[in-house]
Amino acid sequence: MNKTLAVIKTGGKQYLVREGEELQVEKLGKPAGTKVELPALLVWTGDKLYLDSGTVQAEILAEKKDRKIAIFKYKSKTRYRKTKGHRQKIVVIKIIKITA
Repeated sequence: MNKTLAVIKTGGKQYLVREGEELQVEKLGKPAGTKVELPALLVWTGDKLYLDSGTVQAEILAEKKDRKIAIFKYKSKTRYRKTKGHRQKIVVIKIIKITA
């Protein structure tokens, strides 16, 4: 079993990933089926630790929308109520290879 771990940063968030893992990240602006290369902040191979020197290869599997987030504004005693919603676009990626 491969014990290589990596920390990647995309969409303003950091993710701890392993090879073969699928995860949802913010939209990358590329169509489904393309391969992307993401810089790794940290790579751990089981016995060595590398900082800012690795890359993670991933494949975009699908594009979809995340769950709906409700925004509700309210001011007491003035009859002001406003409801809005938002669905963030996300992509599902699969980690193919981690290199140090």
